Amino acid sequence: MASDTLPADRSYEEFAEHFPLAPIDDHFVHQTPDPVRVMWTGDPRAYERHWVVIHDDTGDLTIATGGSFYPNLDRAEAYAIVNSKGRHTSVRSYRPIGADRDDLRVGPIVPVIVRGLREWRYILEPNEWGISYDLAFTDTTRQAFREPLSNSAAGTPPGRRNDVTSGFECFGTVSGWVEIDGERITLGPNAAGTRDRHWGTGRGVGGPRLSLGGRLHVGTNGNAFVAFPDWNLWGDRLFYPFGEDTVPWTTAHKPTRRLRFEPDTDIFTEGIVDYTFANGESAQLHYEKIGQQTLYLRCGMYGGTPDRDIHQGSYDGPAMTEGETYDVNRPETRIAIRGLDEHLCRVTRDDGTSVLGIYQTIDPVAFEVCTAGRKGWDFLS
Repeated sequence: MASDTLPADRSYEEFAEHFPLAPIDDHFVHQTPDPVRVMWTGDPRAYERHWVVIHDDTGDLTIATGGSFYPNLDRAEAYAIVNSKGRHTSVRSYRPIGADRDDLRVGPIVPVIVRGLREWRYILEPNEWGISYDLAFTDTTRQAFREPLSNSAAGTPPGRRNDVTSGFECFGTVSGWVEIDGERITLGPNAAGTRDRHWGTGRGVGGPRLSLGGRLHVGTNGNAFVAFPDWNLWGDRLFYPFGEDTVPWTTAHKPTRRLRFEPDTDIFTEGIVDYTFANGESAQLHYEKIGQQTLYLRCGMYGGTPDRDIHQGSYDGPAMTEGETYDVNRPETRIAIRGLDEHLCRVTRDDGTSVLGIYQTIDPVAFEVCTAGRKGWDFLS
């Protein structure tokens, strides 16, 4: 599984003479009379996106990687983030999409779809920022299509169709290794993670310039991603393992939160959250953040990068790779890069079951919402 067995970067103009045809048109995948390369909408913020968060079973290592294609902008981007005991290193890369939307490589970031709905491989090739990895992600929960939920008449500005998002989510087990400055770390047998595949329009694509007066992030609530042995919580849904004699998923209603924050940064540190589910069950989960093993997704362009304010879909220059390392053990650093944050936590259920999981907040918005006394939000005393 060494990354040097992968093909080198293809020429993005290799299939230009076939426009609008592309290699994927040779597959039996068409849903409209158009070639696959021709989008269903002319909205410049149309996107295809993959995302994954992974954690080792030691609590010392967290990884996030994701990428997006914007076919109407001819832009592809990807990011990789590794946090090891507070050393938070990011690599981002950008290129034109070109003709071959089957090629997910963006610079040194190389996701590979091994088996659809079953297995992905995530590769970060060696680079000047000193991190690399080769990780196999095997899905363990049944995916369910997330129908587009949209009031079509409620767009911004008034009279414009609202944005839509659809896709699916799941959990999985992870194997492989991560290298940091030449030191290889093999993931433990209980390494795990969660991934999603979403597509649609909007979701902050293009940053303020393309926001049309709408918000640049999705809500203020954040999410939780926790895999218990019998059910897995992904935001507003419970998912179940393959083969279980249950429905594929169950709705999680809006929870009641009591949260605690760092006094110097207003970043989440602990919470007790009460959930009720559509199947009549309920659960109370206690989240305790582990050290500074947070993944700061502004470094993945969510809300604009800390250094140059590059938003998802906003970079329109030549192909380029960049990165940086932050010491997030320093409070002043956390303040500078906080935003959409993935906090690695010890998560304990009210029946005593305890696992590692992710609690996602938009910092410091979560603190501000608790301060404002919004229904369902309070401070943990």
